[in-house]
Amino acid sequence: MPRSLRRPAPAGAGAAVPPAAADRLARRLAVDLGRRLAWGSIVLQDGAGTVRLGEGGPRVQVHVHHPGAYAALLRHGSVGLGRSYVDGWWDCDDLTGLVRILVHNRGAAGRARDRAGRVASAVADPLRRLRRPSPSADRRHVRAHYDIGNELFSLMLDPTMSYSCAVFERPAMTLEEASLAKLDRICRKLDLSPADHVVEIGTGWGGFAVHAATRYGCRVTSTTISAEQHAHATEWVARLGLSDRVTVLHDDYRNLRGEYDKVVSIEMVEAVDWRLLGTYFRTCAALLRPDGLMALQAITIADQSYERAKSSQDFVKAFVFPGSCLPSVASLARAAAGTDLRIVDLEDIGRHYAETLRRWRENVEEHRARIEDLGYDDRFLRMWRLYLAYCEAAFLERHVSDVQVVLAKPAWRAPLLTRA
Repeated sequence: MPRSLRRPAPAGAGAAVPPAAADRLARRLAVDLGRRLAWGSIVLQDGAGTVRLGEGGPRVQVHVHHPGAYAALLRHGSVGLGRSYVDGWWDCDDLTGLVRILVHNRGAAGRARDRAGRVASAVADPLRRLRRPSPSADRRHVRAHYDIGNELFSLMLDPTMSYSCAVFERPAMTLEEASLAKLDRICRKLDLSPADHVVEIGTGWGGFAVHAATRYGCRVTSTTISAEQHAHATEWVARLGLSDRVTVLHDDYRNLRGEYDKVVSIEMVEAVDWRLLGTYFRTCAALLRPDGLMALQAITIADQSYERAKSSQDFVKAFVFPGSCLPSVASLARAAAGTDLRIVDLEDIGRHYAETLRRWRENVEEHRARIEDLGYDDRFLRMWRLYLAYCEAAFLERHVSDVQVVLAKPAWRAPLLTRA
C-alpha cells in the first residue's frame, strides 16, 4: 500500500457528530454569509432542505451529508473545507466552480486578512526567522508528496513526466506537446548548446534533464531529495544511454559544488521555506560562472497576499504539500537582490496552468480504476480530486500564477534573441 495511505487520518476524521444546536447555528451563519455572494451561485442541499445562495454567474450544487461540514468551514477555512470533503461530509457537482466562487468572493474580507498578515509579519518575522526548518524536515516534506508512488504520477502526467505548468501554444495541443513546449521555452531562454553544462535544482522525474541532453546536446547535473524521483530519473537516463551526459544526484541542493554555465530550477522553489529564499539564491549564484544564466519557473502568489500566506495554513499545505510556501514575484526579486544575480526576463505563464491542471484531473478520473488497484483508497482520491480542482480554480481566478524568470550574472551580455 502506498506510504501516503499509512499516514494518520486528518484530524476530525471519524469524530463524533457535533451537537445539533451547534450545527444549526453554524448552518445559519454559513447561509447568511452565502447570501452575500456577489458572483456565482450555490444551490445548497442538506437535511434541512434546499436553498440558493447568490444569483447569476457560474452555478454549482453542493449536497451536505454531515451537519458538521458548516462548522468545519467556518472554524478552519480551506483546511476545514478540505478535511470535511475528504471525510465525505459533502459533495459538489463542480469542485473547480465552487472554489472559484469562494475565491472570487473574498473581496473586502480577503483584503483585510492580507493587510492583517502584513502587520503580523512586520512584528513576528524576526522571531520566526530564528526557527528555520532543517534539511531533515525538507526531506520529510518532500517524501510526503513526491514519494507516494511513481505509478500514480505516471497515470496523471504525460510521457515527459512534467509535474509543472505546461504551455499551450495552440489550444489543440496534447498535454505532452504543451509540456515539451514549456521545456523548449526554458532551453531557448538559456540559449542552451552542446558547450553548456547545466545544473538542475529539483530533478522531478527527469524530464528536463533528458530533454536538454537529447534536444540541445548539453551536459546536465541534476539533484533531488526524493528517492522515488531519483530512481525513476536514473533508470530513464540509463535506458536512453545518456549516462555520459546526465548525472542524477540524490542530494540536497545546498550540498552542490562546482561551477556551471547555466542553472535551471522548475517549480522547486515552492518547497523552499520563505526564511531560506536568500540561501536558495545565494547557492544558485555561487554555482554559476561569471557570465552564467539561471532559469527559474515558479508558482507565485499575489504580492498583496504573500505576507499572510507564507505563515498560514491552507488546504494544500495541510493535505498535499507540507512545508510548502508560494513565493511572490516581489519576494523572489528581494531574495535575488541579495546576490549578484539580476533579473533580465520575466514571463507570466499562469494562464496555462489551469488547463494543465484540468488535463491532470481528467487523467486521474480516466485511470481511476487502475489507481484504486494500486491501493489508493477513496479518501485519497477525494483529497487528490479536490487538490487539483482547488489549484485549477486558484489559477483561473488569478489568486496564484506561474512565472518563468531568467537571471544573469554580471558578466553575461545579451545576444539579440526574441521570445517565441
